[in-house]
Amino acid sequence: MTAPPRSAKDHGRSAPRLYLVTPPLDAPGLAGKLAAALDAADVAAVLARAPAAHDATVIDRVRAIAPMVQERGVALLIDAKPASVMPAGADGAHVAGIAALDAALPVLKPGHIAGCGGLDSRHDAMTAGERGADYVMFGEPDPDGRRPAFEAIVDRVTWWAELFEVPCVGWALSLDEVAALATAGADFIALGDPVWTDPRGPGAVLAAAAAQLRRPEPAS
Repeated sequence: MTAPPRSAKDHGRSAPRLYLVTPPLDAPGLAGKLAAALDAADVAAVLARAPAAHDATVIDRVRAIAPMVQERGVALLIDAKPASVMPAGADGAHVAGIAALDAALPVLKPGHIAGCGGLDSRHDAMTAGERGADYVMFGEPDPDGRRPAFEAIVDRVTWWAELFEVPCVGWALSLDEVAALATAGADFIALGDPVWTDPRGPGAVLAAAAAQLRRPEPAS
């Protein structure tokens, strides 16, 4: 998961890519649904959510989907469990907060991706980038499902995109938020529950999201 260097004057960035967040790994029929989603659109990464905080089977469950994900050229990350990355054959982990990032970096670097969300302030985001996060994430819900107002998330993405080279992920809680995050400058758009709960199916949802990723042409 990389993005080209940029500056505040760089208005010609590539369109963002999708970052797919799975339901808990014990969700019924996940493998088939995941394959349908990945075949429907260009996805940069899949974030695998463990079934439970102390589920001892997470490594086996990640191993079960890893070939399907990685053979499509998609990075496979594990949520909040960096120690499981190497035994599961994953490509990296996503953690929340600076303390968790500090603990994860010695486990993951230099060979694996370390992503960081749960960043409550601009200072925390800059600290994560300075410490070595491969990307920062804005807008993901906390464990209770709460997050900042969407306008504040867009503002944070815009600020980051204009000033920093480390890629950022904007979390879209629905398809209605995808275009705004793309326009704000997110390098990746994260989608989770809307993909798996929409009656149209995950492939149709991913295709609809991909159609919104084109950035507007800069004014001449």
